[in-house]
Amino acid sequence: MMRVLIGSLKARSFFTVSVAALLAIALALLLFVSGLVNHKEGEREAAIKVMLSSKTNRTVKISRKPLQSSGKACSKNDIVIYQGQAAPLPSGIPSYAVQIMNVCASDCGVSNIHVHCGWFSSARLVNPGVFRRLHFDDCLVNDGEALGPGRSLFFKYSNTYSYHLSVSSVVCC
Repeated sequence: MMRVLIGSLKARSFFTVSVAALLAIALALLLFVSGLVNHKEGEREAAIKVMLSSKTNRTVKISRKPLQSSGKACSKNDIVIYQGQAAPLPSGIPSYAVQIMNVCASDCGVSNIHVHCGWFSSARLVNPGVFRRLHFDDCLVNDGEALGPGRSLFFKYSNTYSYHLSVSSVVCC
């Protein structure tokens, strides 16, 4: 009799925890979807921002924006650059993760993406086909090739400080 009662209590508590977890997930999805659906026209700021920290007190920032459909031709505003701290090199030099994304939802490929980047340099090798400095304050993305709608590029660089990266010009394809 006692085993049946204990088993029944375990089953009830498991059921209660499961229902609570499902309700929490449903609420989170509802908030997420309402945030994506109810964004104001022209608002291009992040729909999701998650801050993660590790045991070594380094912070990685993961950000995404919803795809935008403006009904207009593409512009440099369709290219978004996210940057956050990454794990440092073994020598202690800080590292940064960069994501460059085309947030246009319609058929708007963007090529010849040029970025303001100062005297960009890195102690960690960055694939020059992904990102390279051409001149002072002029870096080229994706070797000048098109970045399709919803597509993104990712790279990491290492330097004693992060560079302020912003789109300077693009060519619509």
